[in-house]
Amino acid sequence: MDKTQKLRIIPLGGLGEVGKNMMAYEYGNNILVVDAGIMFPENDMLGVNYIIPDFQYLIDNASIVRGVVITHGHEDHIGAIRHLLDALHIPVYATPLTRGLIEVKLARNGQSSKVDLHTVQAGDTVNIGPFTIEFFHVSHSIPDAVGLGISTPAGLLVHTGDYKFDHTPADNWPTDFAKLAEFSRRGVDILLADSTNAERPGWTPSERVIEPALDEVLQTAPGRVIIATFASLISRMQQVANAAIRHNRKMAFVGTSMVDNSKIAIKMGYIDIPATTLVSLEEALNLPSKEVVLMCTGTQGEPSSIIGRLSTGSNRQFDIKPNDTIVLSSHSIPGNEEAVGKTINRLLRRGANVIHDGILPVHVSGHASQEEQKLLINLVRPKFFVPIHGELRMLKRHASLAKQVGIPDENIVVVENGQVIELSNGKISLGERIPGNYIFVEGSSIGEVDMDVMREREKLARSGILLIDISVDKYSNRLINEPEIITRGFLSPEDSLRVLPAVRQRVKEIVNTSGIDDDKVITDSIKTFLYQETKRRPMVFVTLSRI
Repeated sequence: MDKTQKLRIIPLGGLGEVGKNMMAYEYGNNILVVDAGIMFPENDMLGVNYIIPDFQYLIDNASIVRGVVITHGHEDHIGAIRHLLDALHIPVYATPLTRGLIEVKLARNGQSSKVDLHTVQAGDTVNIGPFTIEFFHVSHSIPDAVGLGISTPAGLLVHTGDYKFDHTPADNWPTDFAKLAEFSRRGVDILLADSTNAERPGWTPSERVIEPALDEVLQTAPGRVIIATFASLISRMQQVANAAIRHNRKMAFVGTSMVDNSKIAIKMGYIDIPATTLVSLEEALNLPSKEVVLMCTGTQGEPSSIIGRLSTGSNRQFDIKPNDTIVLSSHSIPGNEEAVGKTINRLLRRGANVIHDGILPVHVSGHASQEEQKLLINLVRPKFFVPIHGELRMLKRHASLAKQVGIPDENIVVVENGQVIELSNGKISLGERIPGNYIFVEGSSIGEVDMDVMREREKLARSGILLIDISVDKYSNRLINEPEIITRGFLSPEDSLRVLPAVRQRVKEIVNTSGIDDDKVITDSIKTFLYQETKRRPMVFVTLSRI
């Protein structure tokens, strides 16, 4: 192996945040991309649908990007694939279920016929340029998840993807410990491992612990049971179906993404639901409530999801009934706790009974906790360790766990998006920084909204707006009409009666006394006046027309 050449590891997403995972590996004139995920917007990112990685570096080097490998089918790993493939015409490598979920996503956007998709299986080896990729199975909360052993002329890397060490997973296919041990015997230069649960002590419970909780809910619920989870959580679909069979309930999927993903998983044999159990939503709504289980999305408080719309009474197909039991089968993504809490409160006000993992174990994480993370490091025994997938506090905690199990401090590298890592001559170092920004997707707009716009929206939301429309004589610069003033989100009707006439008088004095034709002078003066009167700072805009 020629270790004199330089391998560059370029984190484009997922390091310093939970979500939008994307990593690039560069050797010579070759780039391999791993994953292309999205991230949910934070509470202050008003109007944003989701966030994708900044992969301008890949666009700038499009001629040497050889392909993208996807580790599994969750949105934080495949959600940005259509945007990546809009920009780059490269082959995609994925396991069968992951490929099926990608095809569904691409078909919705009319891209499926143009994409070069390759199916791989756990245990396969694929050569992409100078990269030899060995796919090994990992247990996660979705079937067909894989980690990657990436052999390069500069060294051997192990990229875990999302994983846990579940000995009794829902699909009966545990993580491939033997392959991890084999990598160790060959000598692993760098281990890049999932850090999502690095702050959680102990072991992540098995997926099987959910089943008694589901049984309890379905047995005791007086009416319909509505179970919300991620649309790509295929394993949970099977567990809910099994529970529905045990308790003689019919099951229906609700929402486009949930219906599409369940269809592809059933078609490919990853979930098995008898035809006597699975019904359409229309059939389910006409059955006695005690005989129904509905499965939908909305565990993160998203306003446009089924649960989000049910909580506000704006769902078109059906509404909450007083005896409905709603099960939120997921953990809140960091930053979404407030939105989830508000959604739960709204559901309770509408008469539903809400069950979440604080009440019953209706969800279990798909990510390794601290003891599993330490076991992985001991299994692989890498020379260097790079924690990935997590906020900075999670990456730092994972780094400390690696130090506990014997990785020297100088061999542990904690970086965030955009910081290049280089492996050369068996030594690791930091390269240059490249942009690792958020790219906001808002409707059909991609990247047109930036953080400056976000800050402006936040200020509008926090302080309101006051708009002054002035018409002046173009020769004398004197007012022709009374200034028109419009406010939004700033003054109550009572305060408007007191403040706005004074603002109007102040504008008239400034214009007619000074003959002013500079709207900035008016803006600054009115801002000062409004703060004196209200102790608040709305955004003030002046439109000046000369007639």
